[in-house]
Amino acid sequence: MALILSLETSTKVCSVAIHKDGNLLSVYEFRVERSHSKLITQSISFLMEGLDLKMTDLDAIAVSKGPGSYTGLRIGVSTAKGLCYALDKPLIAVDTLAAIARKVNKFNFKNSLVCPMIDARRLEVYCALYNKENEIISPVSAVILNESSFNGFFSSSEIIFLGDGAGKFAPLVAGNSKAIFLQNENPSAEYVGIIAEEKYLDNQFEDVAYFEPFYLKDFISTGSTQN
Repeated sequence: MALILSLETSTKVCSVAIHKDGNLLSVYEFRVERSHSKLITQSISFLMEGLDLKMTDLDAIAVSKGPGSYTGLRIGVSTAKGLCYALDKPLIAVDTLAAIARKVNKFNFKNSLVCPMIDARRLEVYCALYNKENEIISPVSAVILNESSFNGFFSSSEIIFLGDGAGKFAPLVAGNSKAIFLQNENPSAEYVGIIAEEKYLDNQFEDVAYFEPFYLKDFISTGSTQN
């Protein structure tokens, strides 16, 4: 069991959370563009002081590793690594899309597939498919969306789309009753922390010196995701 500080900076929404033994103690979120580097350290101090905790009380630092915004990820990872060095604490990296899926699956009572989407550029998104048990069905990839994207999966399941890239796909599948879109569901440090607790118990730590964000910059998409 552990006291873990989690950071999520992969999109325009930035959040910080503190969990103890996997239970959320506090979370703070802000949606001010181009402010991650200015506000993240203030947010950490705000949460720690509000809970009457010292930084040395922490057992680990967790960070959303990507994919996502290049600048946002760089800020989050550099902040997490700096804290790990200063406090001599382990670093835990959590897949951004897995954290979004975990948030939705908490309320996924119809056993739908879940497809978190992070905006890339034009009609491109970073996405993956997860089942109700949070198992990955289609790996993280960069996809250029079109009308036939995910057709193979629609044949057998309803799919819940969410994240800041999902709005690009909605007009392409208008009328498809198996395509469900959730609004205003973004990555959150709250769910980064839940996954981080599991990784902590399994001793899944990163090498602080060499860890880098998962930018997914070199992936070349050829079209739709089908199965």
